[in-house]
Amino acid sequence: MSDEGEQLDVSKQSVKISQRGIYLLPNLLTTAALFAGFYAIVAAMKGYFEVAAIAIFVAMIADGLDGRVARLTQTTSEFGAEYDSLSDMVAFGIAPALVIYSWSLSQLGKLGWLAAFLYTAATALRLARFNTQVSDKQYFQGLSSTAAAGMMASTIWLGVGYEISGKIIAILLASLTIIVAALMVSGIRYSSFKSVDFKGKVPFITVVLAVFMLAAVAYEPAEVLFAVFMAYTISGPLMTLWQLRKMRKQRLSEHRHSRV
Repeated sequence: MSDEGEQLDVSKQSVKISQRGIYLLPNLLTTAALFAGFYAIVAAMKGYFEVAAIAIFVAMIADGLDGRVARLTQTTSEFGAEYDSLSDMVAFGIAPALVIYSWSLSQLGKLGWLAAFLYTAATALRLARFNTQVSDKQYFQGLSSTAAAGMMASTIWLGVGYEISGKIIAILLASLTIIVAALMVSGIRYSSFKSVDFKGKVPFITVVLAVFMLAAVAYEPAEVLFAVFMAYTISGPLMTLWQLRKMRKQRLSEHRHSRV
């Protein structure tokens, strides 16, 4: 009787699992991001670094779509959130680190793979912190793993296109890798752009600027993407310095008024 009871319990659990299931469309997009990240690693192993960088950007597009599709179709789930985080670790943590190591950092020996590891570890810490924090619609705490991957991928794409190489370049890239890793785990605030209403009306000039931006990316993708991600990467520290300076002026002003 006990064996039959256990079998019945197992069968009931399996029925519950099969009825629960997972949502297809958003998880297919997450799988596409995971595949693109894995493909970037394979391409780098074969020496196709430009293809590897493009694959990381494809992963970014798929990753950006899965969450939006899940929210629009009301198919968000805990499984999807966990799966998305694991996919991000591969596509935006492991893939950029291995690609930039294979392309340039390997020339530095131990320093090269340590810089790549720091980037990977920072991505894991960034994702873990993001998953356990209360989400802020306006700002990210620290550089997002997606933006960090865009910074690294655009750097690789630009470097390969201009055939930039050498040990000095490798040292500069190792420094950039470590700085980006530090920004991911920092407390510096970055705009999340989540407050942008894509369903609402916007001024006509906004559409015109978006068209020009797309045309610029199509004309010189490596240069434009590098400029965009570099500007976003340094925007956090610049904004923090500006806010600190503003707070300092305010405190000095209050101190002067209190003395008077």
